[in-house]
Amino acid sequence: MTFVSGMELSRRFYWEAVRPLLEESFHGLPHSAALIGSGSETLGFDDEISTDHGWGPRLQLFLRRDDWETHAEDIDAALRDGLPHSFLGYPTNFSEPNPDDNGVQLLEATESGPVNHRVETQTIGGFFRGYLNFDIDGAIGVSDWLTFPQQKLRTITAGGVFHDEIGLNGIRTRFSWYPPDVWRYLLGAGWARVGQEEHLMGRAGLVGDELGSALIGSRLVRDLMRLCFLMERRFAPYAKWFGTAFAQLESATALKEKLLAVKRAESWQERDRWLSEAYRVVAARHNQLGLTEPMPERPTSFFGRPFRVMALHGFADALLRPIRDPEVAQLAKRRPIGSIDQFSDSTDLLEASELRPSLLGLYRP
Repeated sequence: MTFVSGMELSRRFYWEAVRPLLEESFHGLPHSAALIGSGSETLGFDDEISTDHGWGPRLQLFLRRDDWETHAEDIDAALRDGLPHSFLGYPTNFSEPNPDDNGVQLLEATESGPVNHRVETQTIGGFFRGYLNFDIDGAIGVSDWLTFPQQKLRTITAGGVFHDEIGLNGIRTRFSWYPPDVWRYLLGAGWARVGQEEHLMGRAGLVGDELGSALIGSRLVRDLMRLCFLMERRFAPYAKWFGTAFAQLESATALKEKLLAVKRAESWQERDRWLSEAYRVVAARHNQLGLTEPMPERPTSFFGRPFRVMALHGFADALLRPIRDPEVAQLAKRRPIGSIDQFSDSTDLLEASELRPSLLGLYRP
């Protein structure tokens, strides 16, 4: 069977299987249809291996609240009874959620009886409350931006909308990118992270700790990659697709081989050489943004020690000083911890939207 990308599968599933049933039983019902949120297919990175769990003919139907309260159960019943048991060669029936595997559902072929489908009927507000723990009737505040995981913002803005009668695209547009001063703050926090460890890679090497030096070098590689996502105004996905998405950035052309050389280096001196080359590229990219006065693009020695650094030139301060938004300016006067993605890579923290109200406290005066 020829592989069909999950997004294309879902698009055709809506138009060729779901939409006819809606027209037959709920003709004229205003709705939007999409595939956004979790899943590699919302990023366009799925492949044959992705089909082994959570993947298949699936989508979301969004209704206005009154229509959802009135029709959601009837739509579910009509789909269970009316959908074909397979579509483009894939079962449309899914197993029950596995409580021992984060509720994962698998494709499960059937030939008769109701279809346990994954056409999720909900309201737009309900989706955003569940996925981001955010009420779309309110404004997106500074602390909201800083506690929305980039990996979730990417799956909202990169997913596909197949039909839109009730304003889903308008809501998605609100999450397309950070406000200017929040963006500045995140860039400054990114450079601050580099500054915290850029000198430690060589220092660990000087005492013969090549393993520790390599570990720090790897952390710096990731921080530089995150800076590139920010500079190119692209949300970074979660770890599995982080490198794949980075390869699509303009920065990757000049950086990828240098960063791989850092990873392959067998000595801290070689690591220092390639990190210095990468610093030059990222600094030049920074200057192209025009957000600060031109900054040095050549690494400098760390107070005369035999290893080179870049953030010491003051990139973070240069980005943070011009901030005018009062709330962001207050944050910039404190230690620039940045967003949730910049101080934690814990999957449990990034995925647990119920913890977001607690995280908001990090950004209160």
